[in-house]
Amino acid sequence: MILLLCIFVKIPINKELYYFNNTMSNVKTEQLFNLIKALSKGEKRFFKLYVSRLGAIADKKFIILFDAIEKQKEYNETKILEREKALNPKQLPNLKTHLYFQLLKSLRLGNSNSLSSIKLLELIDYSRLLYSKCLYKECVKMIDKAKRMAITNDQSVFLLEILELEKLVISKTLDEGNEERVNNIIDETIQVTKSIQNINIFSNLSLKLDSYYTKYGFVRNKKDLDKVTRFFNDSLPSYDLKKISFHEKLYLYKCYVSFYFFIQDFKLGYTYATKLIELFEKQPEMKALKPEMYIKALNSLLAAQNKLYKLKEFTETLKQLIAIKREKKIILTENLNLNLFKAIYIHEINRHFMLGEFKSGTRIVGALEHELHKIVTKLDKHSILLFYYKIACLYFGSGNYRVALTWLNKITNEREIALREDLHSFARILSLICHFELGNDDLVESYIKSTYRFFIKKGDLSLYQKHILDFLKRLLMESEIKNVKKRFTLLKEQMENLQKNKFEKRAFLYFDIISWLESKIEKRPVQAIIKEKTLFKLKSVELV
Repeated sequence: MILLLCIFVKIPINKELYYFNNTMSNVKTEQLFNLIKALSKGEKRFFKLYVSRLGAIADKKFIILFDAIEKQKEYNETKILEREKALNPKQLPNLKTHLYFQLLKSLRLGNSNSLSSIKLLELIDYSRLLYSKCLYKECVKMIDKAKRMAITNDQSVFLLEILELEKLVISKTLDEGNEERVNNIIDETIQVTKSIQNINIFSNLSLKLDSYYTKYGFVRNKKDLDKVTRFFNDSLPSYDLKKISFHEKLYLYKCYVSFYFFIQDFKLGYTYATKLIELFEKQPEMKALKPEMYIKALNSLLAAQNKLYKLKEFTETLKQLIAIKREKKIILTENLNLNLFKAIYIHEINRHFMLGEFKSGTRIVGALEHELHKIVTKLDKHSILLFYYKIACLYFGSGNYRVALTWLNKITNEREIALREDLHSFARILSLICHFELGNDDLVESYIKSTYRFFIKKGDLSLYQKHILDFLKRLLMESEIKNVKKRFTLLKEQMENLQKNKFEKRAFLYFDIISWLESKIEKRPVQAIIKEKTLFKLKSVELV
């Protein structure tokens, strides 16, 4: 069928296109458009050089298609066909697939010297090619080179593949040291297999814990705590910390960080986040080899330092994170830039929270909002929700309730609430208080009812939420100012008692309701109250 189609539309048949069409259905237009738009100027230039090397064999039509798409801000196939008469509508599906494949090949070739994993894969491919040509001695030399690189970079999965290839070639190169080499291969295979098994267990466990957190937020009750603790302890294999590799330790410590953050034990979370950074400090070359994990390690340490009010340490760690942009040894891909954007801006916002400086914090939102609109399609839903909530809290703390509502509405209007149910819940509570502050009494009354229904439906009506909803409901019926003040004082007492509860206190991580109540009782800006408290906490931490 493909052969007949190629003859009909007069597209040159080559093995690459035939193979690609048999292993992948026609590339979706969105995939091709996004890939072209993700290319840097250098990568586009390299692609043109790469296809020019194909000479007369090259199908010039896919280059015409590339140029046409590259010029568009939004993909419009009708305009392309109107402008480029050389393109036949019937050819487009195959042309898109062919172009997509050539772009990927060009990217792989262009990045072969900068990404260690691609260089290592090339060495493995060269070894296989030499083996297939019966050039066994040359193959062994290439295998040794690949093995040294895999060991240096602590690439266990690649190392196992190299060892399997070495097993094939060893019988073809018999010599005096053959038995010793066989024993070494067997020992190395056992060791590497065990290492890969540990990495899989640790990384799977960390992924599962992160998945729980992404869905629910922090543990909500004793049942949650018992469940996740049992799951964590049962999942951990036995290990000797002195014998396991860098990668095993990396994922092991990441597991502990995820676990302790999830159960709100930020002191132990801080301990293991520090261990993560120490790993990279002991082997600094791994920062360039594993930059995404290094960014995540810094992000974890910053999160712990923020929760524990370690401002001096937090400031230094944030400088380390920002310095990655200037690190020449680290190749900043689009993915790494995205990770840096998320981490830097989230912690810039957190820094303003720690200092109680909400008004100055809102000044960074202008730049953040502009960047956010540009990359929102690349961000995961969890990160987007987190940005929206933190920005809303900045505006709430600065007393700008109307703008806070704008950002909160982005969360509450979201139909899909499978992610971060906690943020959806607290966004509704904060929205209610914003409407109350703005004097929208009619909206508050109806919103209380809908919020009740939301919590009951989710089975997530905590005492914290119930107290606030009841308070607002009764407050609307009060007419005397003295009784209003009593209501605020009563709720403050209830909240202070809840803050002592191991599980109810999680709510105060999302919104400092007590400071807001004090601001209403004392008739002072909420920012002034929070700033006094944060300065006291910061001084207390410094004295410890």
